[in-house]
Amino acid sequence: MIQGLLIALAEEGPPGGSWAIDGGTLTMTAAPRTDLFADPLGRDGEQLPDAARLVGLPPDGDFTLSARVTVDFRSGYDAGVLLLHAAERLWAKLCFEYSPPGRPSVVTVVTRGASDDAGGLEVAGDRTWLRVTRTGGAFAFHTSADGHRWRLLRYFTLGPEAAGRVRIGFMAQSPLGEGCTVVFDRISFQPEAPKDLRDGS
Repeated sequence: MIQGLLIALAEEGPPGGSWAIDGGTLTMTAAPRTDLFADPLGRDGEQLPDAARLVGLPPDGDFTLSARVTVDFRSGYDAGVLLLHAAERLWAKLCFEYSPPGRPSVVTVVTRGASDDAGGLEVAGDRTWLRVTRTGGAFAFHTSADGHRWRLLRYFTLGPEAAGRVRIGFMAQSPLGEGCTVVFDRISFQPEAPKDLRDGS
């Protein structure tokens, strides 16, 4: 268990990659050509891409999960991810990703059958902060340069079918490459949500 997280995590997804916990720090290495994305143009019956992840069921009610994320970007779309996962085609991810044209960015993906893909905020360097919040039946994705002032990127719901099923956790992906290593540190879990999702708090 990650120090301070208070949620038991379990490995899901295909074999490959690796992870290690040292106190409050989680290090994950993505296996080559791993991703979690259901292309909107995908064909019926097509096997969905998948990636190994560490996830656990949070307590009922509101919560906030945040972490500082560092990625040794090597190939396009390498990313460290905070993940909400309810089912094979029902999940959302907040990614610190090596987006084209070779610029680290924070992006969001919400999947309800098929995935969308929303561009976000470019980041200078290989480190940033990510935060996932549940408030009532809705979720919010935020990012921060310093872990204090937060910028709202997305406010959404996974629908009633996700109720009681959403697991939260961490993932590393490398869709085009031979793998990348992601360090999640300064991990914090709070059983509450910010009072205002849009005021930077």
